[in-house]
Amino acid sequence: MNSISPPKNWRGFGVKDRLVLIDTSVWIWALRREYHPLVKDKVEGLLAQNKVAIVPMIYLELLGGTKSEAEFRRLRSRLKALHQVRCGDREWEEAAQLAFRLRRSGKSIPYTDVLIASTAFLHDLLLLHADRHFDLIAEEIPLKTESLVPLMT
Repeated sequence: MNSISPPKNWRGFGVKDRLVLIDTSVWIWALRREYHPLVKDKVEGLLAQNKVAIVPMIYLELLGGTKSEAEFRRLRSRLKALHQVRCGDREWEEAAQLAFRLRRSGKSIPYTDVLIASTAFLHDLLLLHADRHFDLIAEEIPLKTESLVPLMT
């Protein structure tokens, strides 16, 4: 975390009517004690606007990383208040096709990220992330992303 100036693609809080899917890679930076101020401000602004969506995979990643029962309960309660986007057969099928396409183009992406990206794509969500894998996926499909990777390097 060398820089605290916003990356070039920083959009402030003007997200229009689109919901924002915040990836685990951003939540981690926003929830830690020594948080990144721009990331925390971004997440808090989106939460205040009721613009944040969550998918089951991110829910699992976040809750699986909690350290105590109290932290688990507190975070679960907060995550349940977000817009819930389900992953059904359509999302899994899209993820399988995307994983195949990515592999054929020489890109090895974790399947968890493929599922998250596919779900964001199918539901027209803006994916806010700090994970280079999503930038690679966005080279293959018209995934709407906002990358915070420049803040993390």
